[in-house]
Amino acid sequence: MLILAFGAMIGWGWIILAGDWINDGGPLGAIVAFLGGAVVVGIVALIYSELAASMPLVGGEHVYSLRALGPVGSFVCTWAIIFGYVTVAAFEAVALPSAMAFIIPGFDAVPLWNVAGEPVYATWVVVGVLGTLGITYLNYIGIRIAAQFQIIMTVVIAFAGVVLIAGAITNGQPSPDSSFGGGTAGIFAVVLMTPFMFVGFDVIPQSAEEADIPARTLGLLIVLSVGLAALFYMAVIWGSSRALSGSALVGSSLPAASAMAELYNSPTAGQIMALAGIAGILTSWNAFIIGGSRALFALAESGMLPKTLSKVHPEHNTPSNAILLIGGLSALAPFFGHQMLTWIVNAGGLGIVVAWFIVPVSFLVLRYREPDMDRPYKVPGGSVVGILGFVATAIFITLYLPGGQSALLWPYEWLIVLGWCVLGLVLYALSGDTSVETADEVVSRIEALDD
Repeated sequence: MLILAFGAMIGWGWIILAGDWINDGGPLGAIVAFLGGAVVVGIVALIYSELAASMPLVGGEHVYSLRALGPVGSFVCTWAIIFGYVTVAAFEAVALPSAMAFIIPGFDAVPLWNVAGEPVYATWVVVGVLGTLGITYLNYIGIRIAAQFQIIMTVVIAFAGVVLIAGAITNGQPSPDSSFGGGTAGIFAVVLMTPFMFVGFDVIPQSAEEADIPARTLGLLIVLSVGLAALFYMAVIWGSSRALSGSALVGSSLPAASAMAELYNSPTAGQIMALAGIAGILTSWNAFIIGGSRALFALAESGMLPKTLSKVHPEHNTPSNAILLIGGLSALAPFFGHQMLTWIVNAGGLGIVVAWFIVPVSFLVLRYREPDMDRPYKVPGGSVVGILGFVATAIFITLYLPGGQSALLWPYEWLIVLGWCVLGLVLYALSGDTSVETADEVVSRIEALDD
């Protein structure tokens, strides 16, 4: 489970976005931004740890928020985190052809149309859709196979990161960029991306019911996964900044691969990093289809989405229809081209922090209303940590709103958010099930699990 979460978080984003972080915030500013993001996410992870240990059921946020806030609060929370997961899957469907373009000369072929002034190539669409079909099928046939695949791919990409950092130590030079780049505005621009980069630890509670792990250990794994990811990201920023300037990194389609090539004075080293990047694409893609499909399953099982999404495959024992829905949605992304990467990161980040905001609210409600609830792992500081999580995530949300430090771009990013909201309302209306699961029924399920 630790590798599942760590692989989901480190994924591919650092390879393609490291240049933006350094260019916007400066080497030290970007590290500070990730340190700040890690503190916020770490507080939220502590809260998740207590809740996941107390309610180790498929659905994670859905279970906690339903028990604390009822059906409406639970639907908003779960639909928001599913949005985050789906945007990651969509991100990877575009990132895969972008990695292929770095490795294969002349990969960009047969232009189809333009989106926001950028051409969309048929080769990108074909590779993105085929990749989506492959990773969707892998999840369709069983979580055990998907988990084994995750371990192998995570080892590959972690090794590539270590090689990059080793090259920075032995062959790198101090960065030519100003330590804090664009100042406060630049740091906030990087902070805005951190929720998308850290999302993944919450995959653990999504699949908790399928994991044979003691409840207390489950909570500790969540916190540990965030700490490891934070250290990895900050080391990569430092290592990349010692290879090339931020402007040079931004000019590359794969900044971390260009940094690797520069550090080892070898184009082949850069191509090896790009291959490791493909492993990163597959780890996060795989993990978020696992997490997203389980969250969809939980909503459907509770009567908040059409029951067909709670169907379990008779042979593979997976939420097959939920997996197919996420696969189908992510397959649309390559049709919008490379520009879709930035839009997805920012729009998906809003969904993630909305869910993270509701989780501390649920935590505080349950601490007040059910002080005697069995909690195998209890957060030190209790309600104080819950309040910190509430305030920190509320501040994060304001960054995305109009007038915020890094507001979402109109119309593209806001249309993605609004489209997801409309889809949720339509599916909720189509559920046609008035027997929405109550908090008491959640308690019964937990007690049955314990028995």
